[in-house]
Amino acid sequence: MSTGTSTFVIRWINFLTMILAIAVICFGVWMSTHHDACRRTLTLPVLGLGALIFVVSLIGFLGALKNVSWLLWIYLIMLCFILVGILVFTVLAFIVTNNGSGHAVTGLRYKEYHLQDYSSWFLRRLNNTRNWRRLKSCLVKLEDCNNLPKRYKTLKAYKSAELSPIEAGCCRPPSECGYPAVNASYYDLSYHPVSSNKDCKTYKNSQNIKCYNCDSCKAGVAQYMKIEWRVVAIFNLILFVILAAVYFVGCCARRNVAQNSSSKIGGR
Repeated sequence: MSTGTSTFVIRWINFLTMILAIAVICFGVWMSTHHDACRRTLTLPVLGLGALIFVVSLIGFLGALKNVSWLLWIYLIMLCFILVGILVFTVLAFIVTNNGSGHAVTGLRYKEYHLQDYSSWFLRRLNNTRNWRRLKSCLVKLEDCNNLPKRYKTLKAYKSAELSPIEAGCCRPPSECGYPAVNASYYDLSYHPVSSNKDCKTYKNSQNIKCYNCDSCKAGVAQYMKIEWRVVAIFNLILFVILAAVYFVGCCARRNVAQNSSSKIGGR
């Protein structure tokens, strides 16, 4: 690849990623002004990611624009660390999300989830009292459980619904408890539970209690996180391939710039 072609490609790729980084930073600033405490916890990672993308892209853009070899060296080193970080995170994400799956229940279209099925990494974080208190407050504010009666106005519609992992684990008692459902938000708790599962006694019909303290709710969150992490891991694989190609072009650009500089010095 010629010097002009390689530097041109690097220059415009990094110009586009700088625009992307500015958009990410603006999104982070918007999140910081949002009143939802659950979203506000993501502010610093989003701002940090945007700032990192912007700095690396700026270095690569200036190095390709001015044909400065040492700037391209810094750009390639930083990009190399980013590639390694993405690869490590992706591998760990696939390992962490390898365990855990739903259990089919007769008569229900959705599955139920058991906390012990998931990896120890999930268990440590979901069983941490401080972590779960924060997550539980977010679940209550999302009002997924409160919206079930609005979506399923009859008991028949509710029983044939395809509930999400969080709705199945946090909004209702486990099926093994044997509590009859009156509607989408109320169970007859006068029945003695037929199971020794502690979630049966933890569940309450109150909108702010439901099964938010149940292991089944933690398992539903673990399944949701597993799905989200898998999506992120697949996205990271695609991003890794793209950045690896950019890294290769950057190596060509740096080598060509270095050779041109040597030729100019030798020609004097």
